[in-house]
Amino acid sequence: MSVDHYENFPVASLLLPSNLRKPVEAIYRFARGADDIADEGDAPPAERLQGLAAYAGELDRIERGDAPSPAFVPLARTIAEWRLPIQLFRDLLDAFAQDVVTTRYDDYATLLDYCRRSANPVGRLMLHLADRASAENLRRSDCICTALQLINFWQDVAIDWQKERVYLPQSDLVRFGIAETQIAERRWSAEWAALLDFQIERTRALMLDGAPLVHQLPGRLGWEIRLTVQGGLRILERIGRVRGDIFRHRPQLGALDWVRMGGRALAMRNTQKRNS
Repeated sequence: MSVDHYENFPVASLLLPSNLRKPVEAIYRFARGADDIADEGDAPPAERLQGLAAYAGELDRIERGDAPSPAFVPLARTIAEWRLPIQLFRDLLDAFAQDVVTTRYDDYATLLDYCRRSANPVGRLMLHLADRASAENLRRSDCICTALQLINFWQDVAIDWQKERVYLPQSDLVRFGIAETQIAERRWSAEWAALLDFQIERTRALMLDGAPLVHQLPGRLGWEIRLTVQGGLRILERIGRVRGDIFRHRPQLGALDWVRMGGRALAMRNTQKRNS
């Protein structure tokens, strides 16, 4: 599993029920395409925002029942067939537009608000597809998706720096005595380790708060999310093992990690059976 970009959520996975693969692919193409407008290439900010505005215009046409551009027809069909809340797609666009103009976050609360729009809509859409969008399920899904987004930030601090972005909250940098020059120099220190330990622990707590969602999801979809949760937790373990030195040891999952994740996913299932 990759905790990176929009591979954070299932994309035509073999574990996905066959009836969900086409709608998930339509959602993915929308999210990935819009994210690439905001994040890839060397277009100036105004041009990126204009491209995202064009995506928003397509959503407006879909909502009015007008024919969208050909590339958006699969999305329009998916939204109509599965009765998906169109606001969730607008939230994604809002987050991508924010990425164009915002490169720092004052505190954890503002970062979570970004995740609310950049990551959480994906999980919510999956729950609507699975007909499991209860209030508690949505809350737990938000926990998982936000945790995955944060894990992506923590493992990619050095990569994001090359894009002139720092997702570590500014208030946390101050609290742990970290200057941005340390990120630029890719320099590990005891203070840096303490900062990453702090982020790991609260991100793990967030993921574990959301993890019981897997018991509410049917069959193969439940297994897909179990592996997603375990993959995120494994990345956190790997960051912790190198004491936050993601500059020299960016965590990646290998074959042995998959074996471990599979065992833990099975243990989650067995725990559910014993408690039911």
